[in-house]
Formats: sequence, C-alpha cells, structure tokens
Amino acid sequence: MFKSFYGAQKMLDLQRQKLQRLMSREGLMSRLIKIAIASITMITLWAMPTSAFGIEGLTLVEQRVIAIFVFATLMWIFNAIPAWTTSTFVVVLLLFTTSDSSLWFFRDGIPAEQLGHLTSYKSLMACFADPIIMLFIGGFIIAIAATKTGLDVKLAKVMLKPFGTQSKYVLLGFITVTAVFSMFLSNTATAAMMLTFLAPVLKALPADGKGKIGLALAIPVAANIGGMGTPIGTPPNAIALKYMSEIGIEIGFGQWMLFMIPFTLLLLFLAWVMLLKMFPFKAKEINLNIEGELKKDWRSWVVYITFICTVLLWVLDKATGVNANVVAMLPVGVCAIIGVLTKRDLEEISWSVLWMVAGGFALGVGLQETGLAQTLINAIPFGSWPAVVMVVGSGLICYAMANFISHTATASLLVPILAVVGASAAVSANLAPLGGVTTLLVGVAIGSSLGMVLPISTPPNAIAAATGMIEQKDMIKTGIIMGVVGLVLGYGMLIVLGSTGFFG
Repeated sequence: MFKSFYGAQKMLDLQRQKLQRLMSREGLMSRLIKIAIASITMITLWAMPTSAFGIEGLTLVEQRVIAIFVFATLMWIFNAIPAWTTSTFVVVLLLFTTSDSSLWFFRDGIPAEQLGHLTSYKSLMACFADPIIMLFIGGFIIAIAATKTGLDVKLAKVMLKPFGTQSKYVLLGFITVTAVFSMFLSNTATAAMMLTFLAPVLKALPADGKGKIGLALAIPVAANIGGMGTPIGTPPNAIALKYMSEIGIEIGFGQWMLFMIPFTLLLLFLAWVMLLKMFPFKAKEINLNIEGELKKDWRSWVVYITFICTVLLWVLDKATGVNANVVAMLPVGVCAIIGVLTKRDLEEISWSVLWMVAGGFALGVGLQETGLAQTLINAIPFGSWPAVVMVVGSGLICYAMANFISHTATASLLVPILAVVGASAAVSANLAPLGGVTTLLVGVAIGSSLGMVLPISTPPNAIAAATGMIEQKDMIKTGIIMGVVGLVLGYGMLIVLGSTGFFG
C-alpha cells in the first residue's frame, strides 16, 4: 500500500535488519528462550489441577483459555515471532482444544460438568471476517486509491499551503495534516507518506539545528494522536466499539468524532507547543517542495467522488442509518469495478494487522463462550471497587502495556475482559455515575493510542526512528510527556462526559 514512500522503505529496511539479527546465532537463541518460557508457562498452567487456581467453578475448558491467554500475552510482550503469527496460532489452539470441533481427546470421556462449555468453532473462525475487519479493509482500499490517483499528495499540498513558510507554522502544518490523514488511513501508511514529504525539508534545514528532531518526531506523535479521532483511525478504537456493540451500546461514527475530535485537537496543539519548546528551529523560514500531481482521468474522478461519499456516510451514519462497517464496502466495490483496485493492490493490504486483530477477537470469543469471563467476575469483587479506580486503573495498565507491545494487541487482550466485567450487573451499577462501560472501554482505546515512548511502541515511531534524525532519549521524553498529558486530559474528558449523561 505504501511501499513507494521513502518512510516505508526505511521501515522495510529496519524490518530486514531486525530479521537478520533474529536469524543470527544470538538472536535465534534469544528467540528460542522466549518461546520456551511462554510455552512452558502455558503448559504448566494447562497441567495444574483446576483447584490450584483458587477460582470456584473453574472448568477444564476455562483453564485452557487462561493458559492460552497467558501464552498470547507473553508472546506479544517478548515479540519473539511476529505478532500476527502469535494471533494466528492462538486461533488454532482455541479451535483444536476449546471448540466443539476440537480434537477428540480434549473433550471425549470427560464429564460435562468438569469439561465445561465448548466454544463454537464457527464463532472462532468468523473472527477473520468480522465486520470490523471489513471496516479496516475499506480503509486500506481508500488509502490505496488515494495513492494511485495522487489524491493524498494533492490533499497534503492544499492542507499545508495555508501554513506558509515560517518554521513554527510549517511544523504545525505537518502535525495537522498527519493527524487528519491518520483519522482515515492507517497510522503506519500515514507516517510513511508524510516522512516522504518531510525528507526534502529535513535536508534543507541546518545540520546542527534541533528543529529537524522536532519535525521528525511530529509525524509519529501526530499519527498516534490523530488516529484516536475516528473509529477507523486505529484498531483499538474499532475493537472497543465492537465489544460495546455486542453488549448493546451503540456509538456511531459521527458521535465518536463529536467528543474525540476536540480532544485530539487539544492534544495536537499541546504537542506543537511542546516540540517548539524542546526542539527550537535555527532557520526561521522553510520552503516546502512536495512532488506529485492530482490525476484527472475518469477513474480518478470516480475515486474522488467515492472518497467524499464514504467519509460523509461515515460521519452521518446516525442520520442515514447505514452502519459504518457497511459503508466501508462502498470504496471496495467501486474501486474494484472501475479497475483502480487490482490483484496486486490486494497483496499490498496489511493482512498481518487484520490477522492480529482477528486473534484478539478470538480470545474474546473464548473468554465469553466458555464462561471464563463470568467465572472471573464472580471470583473477583469488581463491584466493590471504586468506579474511578476501575476506569483510571485500566487505562494506566493499558498505557503501560501499549508502550511495549502493539497497541492492537493491548486492546485485544484487555477490551474483551473489561467489556464482560463492565456489563455485569454489580459493576455496571458501580460505573453508571461515570458513564458506565462506555467510559471504561473508550478509556482503553485512548490509553492504547498514547503508548509511544519507544521505537517498538508503534510502527510510526519505528518509521521515524529509521530516519536517523531522532535519538531514543528524545522519543522517550516526548512520549512520556504526551502520554501523561493525554491520559490526564482524556480521562478528565471521559469522566465529565460520562457524569453528564453524554454516553446515554
């Protein structure tokens, strides 16, 4: 989807270097040790008697889900193998050991009360074609079409033009444009594309100036923050909405933007001020030179109209009654029919991201259909915990995890548990004054997106780090400041909105 971009090439080079390190003797040994730790932990949990967990009513199937869940967590943290590989293996494990189509020796000859409730294999496999997956595919197709028609370049030119040539406003321009693109396109693709436009600007700046660092950091910061603005901006948003929908809470595309856009705008402004203070420019003027033109053939015009219609339908989903997941299929169908979307383009879709999301969904299915989530709710007195502790505590845990493992993996692990916990009668009543489970799950989405302390925290960070302009200490400092500020403002916003009945 974005292999032609300068930044994407840097990312691919970084990935190749990482693979080479992994394949070296030391790298291979490290990887094998990590896999062994995760596997031994899973087997140990699997083999323990159910009574050892201290959870009343725990069944064998629920125990297996716990073991698989811990295995997935460790593998995502260790990053010994690609995250999507872990997700895929998790689905396979669930299918063969916990489903109604599992291997016979995992279910035959075991008393029903001891075995517990098996998951539906159809439910697990349906995770790969979940409506949320279709939503992301639609977003990927829009990104492909925008790149092929020159729409992305044109939009960047038009949007950057009002910011002029003063250094501080050029920085603001890159922050704004990156954030807007990341609301509708993949954060990774957005970061790669914007670094392409930024490359000649960086070359034109003085070698000893700090402004270069600020500009390079602006891209991942804006991409991560901007992605929070829409349901399709980043996977954690969509994951949170999916599980809210499953428990009967509907937040439309437009409603999400209504409270998240002001929040992201405030964070972006604060990011701009912070970057100017931390990395001041030596040069007062910067001349932008963005190459590329808007195509004007009939196919391109169809793409432009489809793009506008898709965005409008997403924003006005409550008014039109058309679900955002359904709207996502519009650009897929149109671009395929007119020939803009080709077989080669389909190969460019980030399927690894989709498979990783699907693995997280499968864990959620396992938690719910086996009854493990309810068993944990009964065992842990969530209802007695102060609502603020549950809401803020879950966000802090999420933020901490998101800095070390993928944002998507973090949300995939935490959201299913919190959705079931929050929907239970005791906890729901406890959370009601703060907006209920909606506040809880939206907070997780915010906490996930704010994890940007390290190059490994998120692909936009890795792409920016690959430019060689940024020292890790600068990224850490920037990420911590934005994370803390974002969490304080984000949870302040959610508590106020929840307390005033905004979420219904």
